[in-house]
Amino acid sequence: MGMMSEFKTFAMRGNVIDLAVGVVIGAAFGRIVTALVDGVIMPPIGLAIGGIDFSAITIPLTDEVGIAIGAFINTIIQFVIIAFAIFLVIKAINRVRKEEPAAPAAPPEDVVLLTEIRDLLKQQRGS
Repeated sequence: MGMMSEFKTFAMRGNVIDLAVGVVIGAAFGRIVTALVDGVIMPPIGLAIGGIDFSAITIPLTDEVGIAIGAFINTIIQFVIIAFAIFLVIKAINRVRKEEPAAPAAPPEDVVLLTEIRDLLKQQRGS
């Protein structure tokens, strides 16, 4: 089997396609959450604590260099929102996927035969 046909077999598996769709949707969802945090959540928080723009907060190290702590705080908030959304989705999927308890597996054939022999011996003793 050539490398291209192996790759085609690999790429056409359901799990790989599902993963690709998940990555694309996740990237789009990440952009939505970034817009939500940067444009909707952080401005009122900044206003409430004195009109601070969180994305502009830095800890200066020199005149030109600083640690962008505000951007880091925004990213942490974005992560928490995405993690919570994924948690809710997985919880909903697990609720839908609840499977009925599997029926117990049939005993092996030798156990069935031994049980029948035991039952026949009990019947003969009782007769």
